[in-house]
Amino acid sequence: MLTAALTIVAALALLLVVLLVFSTVKIAQITETHPNLGQLIPIRDGHLNLLHLPPGPDADLPPLVFIHGASGNLRDQAEAFRPALEGRAELVFVDRPGHGYSPRGGSRNDTPDGQADAIVEALDALGISSAIIIGHSFGGAIVASLALRHPGKVAGLLFLAPATHPWPGGVDWHYNLTAMPIIGPLFARTIAPLAGLARMDAATRGVFAPNARPEGYVERTGPSLVLRPRTFRSNAIDVSGLHAYVTRTAPRYREIKAPTVIITGDSDPIVLAHIHSDGLARDIDGARLLWVRNLGHKPDYCATDLAVAAIETLAGRNHDLESLAEMRSRALELSTN
Repeated sequence: MLTAALTIVAALALLLVVLLVFSTVKIAQITETHPNLGQLIPIRDGHLNLLHLPPGPDADLPPLVFIHGASGNLRDQAEAFRPALEGRAELVFVDRPGHGYSPRGGSRNDTPDGQADAIVEALDALGISSAIIIGHSFGGAIVASLALRHPGKVAGLLFLAPATHPWPGGVDWHYNLTAMPIIGPLFARTIAPLAGLARMDAATRGVFAPNARPEGYVERTGPSLVLRPRTFRSNAIDVSGLHAYVTRTAPRYREIKAPTVIITGDSDPIVLAHIHSDGLARDIDGARLLWVRNLGHKPDYCATDLAVAAIETLAGRNHDLESLAEMRSRALELSTN
């Protein structure tokens, strides 16, 4: 009996070693394939990595700050918005603490409040006194936190398919497992990278559904960077703690006074738009909620024109955003049929 038990333990140990070796090799390949595009800015307890693009001579917009969602990095928002906005404004694409090439920093960064503070410190270091803040998905919670904690930094808010309010149910099991001590880091170093790579194609297509994932999206935006153990664990801590955070923070959204636009899809398979987006429109006085039919979780890519028009509106231009949302709805209807 003892011999059999020792044999099983030895076999499991060998399996873990093999998984660790293969995962380490794959992680090195991921890092080599997707090198850092940004620069590390010193902040309170370390650095924040961001891609900082100066305004052009004919810039017509205030500074713009883009905050990515869960499992993402700055490449995601830069790929979506840089072609349309480079030169028109000072652009800042952020790797949230613990994501992309930003170190996690202290435990304060385990919450949207800490991450919002870190971003503001980086903006101060860049000399940016005020900006329009754009957040996708999980980034929406950070945008809201930044508006609550640093209202003087905010010239306007754009929420894209945000996650900001308590929702029924929980999150996928692997987030809670990875957030646990001891077993979480072990899972992140052995099983998660290989399992994540196996699911990457289906997962990224699912985020865009029912819309088509753009050609070359995975290669250009590097979503596999989240599979690196420390990043995977930071992401898990973010997601597993979000429900508790928004439960205690959402009642304060009524304090937000900044001009606000929310763009959301009626076919989002990731977040419950009628809870989060409707909730923001209810809670923030004067917020404009733009529903786009046939749109999933990626308005940054599938309704980029509408998002840019919303940014221009927040900067003081006069756009009929509702008509533009209807036009985008019709275009998506044609492309998904």
